[in-house]
Amino acid sequence: MKSKFQLVALIGKYQTVASGASVTSSREALEAIAHFLHDQGCDVVLEQDTALNMDLTGYPQLTVAQIGEQCDLGLVVGGDGTMLGIGRQLAAYGVPLIGVNQGRLGFITDIPYDNFAASLSKMLQGEYVEDHRSLMNANVMRDGHCVYKAMAMNDVVVNRGATSGMVELRVEVDGHFVANQRADGLIIATPTGSTAYALSSGGPLLHPSIPGWVMVPIAPHTLSNRPIVLANTSHIAIELVAGRDASASFDMQSLASLMHGDRIEVTRSNHHVRFLHPKGWSYFDTLRGKLHWNEGVTST
Repeated sequence: MKSKFQLVALIGKYQTVASGASVTSSREALEAIAHFLHDQGCDVVLEQDTALNMDLTGYPQLTVAQIGEQCDLGLVVGGDGTMLGIGRQLAAYGVPLIGVNQGRLGFITDIPYDNFAASLSKMLQGEYVEDHRSLMNANVMRDGHCVYKAMAMNDVVVNRGATSGMVELRVEVDGHFVANQRADGLIIATPTGSTAYALSSGGPLLHPSIPGWVMVPIAPHTLSNRPIVLANTSHIAIELVAGRDASASFDMQSLASLMHGDRIEVTRSNHHVRFLHPKGWSYFDTLRGKLHWNEGVTST
């Protein structure tokens, strides 16, 4: 049976070695998946930087923009960080993404490499669950001018310097003053990011279908300063009032240094990322596996 996806792009993790995987094994994994896709009747291309850095030849190479314009599917081999990076870049094109993980399974790269053929063969025939994830736009404003802009799938984080004390932040939502917060920092997370830094800071889990964000203080000076869930239609502004060496990070993959008076403005993006999962996939299965909710429980 012919694959539902004719032109498939392979994107790999090459900047750093994947957990439990050498560069050689990562290259071999990409080659194995490429051969499999070809046998399934797909035309295979390699993301340009993946091909160059992994020394892969034998398949056409495309830039990320060309993948967005031409490909029917992106297949990402790596961890959640790899998927976050490529997901942001391809969101505007609407290309669906499938994640294959060589190491520990991630929250958004959920197909184990050891079992990729069984999962992908069915998905290529159209047996999959589609999952849309929201994105945030963030601008760093200084003296009325935008000095840095970024997109985030997980979170926007304002952090104190590594060797400095707390920061003081003035927070507004939709133009309404919320509070002046003294803390180590503040996290604005999407439902996807609610299982990342926000979770480790005491924030709640948000189901991906919820059109909301969570605002979570990091080690707040006042214990009554608690996480709050906001509509993702909100316009959030965070002004740095005091604190040295503060910065804003976006999915922990890009960073902007901040000065007193800088405002980080967060709004909902018009784009979302399309993930495809194997038929029968459940968000709660992922949570159980990643958060070890069943440990110590004996089933009867």
